[in-house]
Amino acid sequence: MTDNVAHGEHVEFGEGSSGYLARPAEGTGPGVVVIQEWWGLNPHIEDIADRLAAEGFVALAPDLYHGKVTREPDEATKLMMGLAMDGAAVDIVAAAGYLSGHEATGGQGIGVIGFCMGGSLALWSATLSDDIVATVGFYPAMPWEKMSPTWSRYQDKAALLHADEHEGGVNGEGVLAAEKAIENAGGEVSAFEYPGTDHAFFNDTRPEVYAPEAAALAWERTIAFLNDRIAP
Repeated sequence: MTDNVAHGEHVEFGEGSSGYLARPAEGTGPGVVVIQEWWGLNPHIEDIADRLAAEGFVALAPDLYHGKVTREPDEATKLMMGLAMDGAAVDIVAAAGYLSGHEATGGQGIGVIGFCMGGSLALWSATLSDDIVATVGFYPAMPWEKMSPTWSRYQDKAALLHADEHEGGVNGEGVLAAEKAIENAGGEVSAFEYPGTDHAFFNDTRPEVYAPEAAALAWERTIAFLNDRIAP
């Protein structure tokens, strides 16, 4: 756990939802929902929540697989394909509502950040809840058709996309589709491509794809974006 995190714990919220909550040493801060990769709510995602807390945010990572975690790609594929979108929506909206009503956040707008599968779910989340006003998607990896986003709910909201070069960068089909839809809805959107990177370049537990310089730059941009959009 990051030294500047005052407290990290597993919590229950909503009706049957649970996750990992990390709070900053200051005790209060803007709320951010952290959405897992296809592996589940593993130590890497909890570490990201801790890192956000060290930056002054109150971070909550909901457990979308409800206790299931894997390190095997085949099993991760099955878990991701078996994820019910209505169930994921319940967990994400409950997490945003929990943070919005938490004494540590002061009732401000909520941000959402996600990776891989979670990158798409993060972008989708702003179409599900009025509490969510800013989203960050790292290399979103699920087809929008499965989620059927009501993109019009992005009016006056903002999104930030991080794209790896291997999957087409900012010209990737999914990235372009999200950008166009958010812009058409009256939202703000920025997308960045990281040359020479592969999918999951931010994941420092996977040395075969981790790109330290790109990850550091993406993190810097993410923190600046969240501070601009949800910090008081």
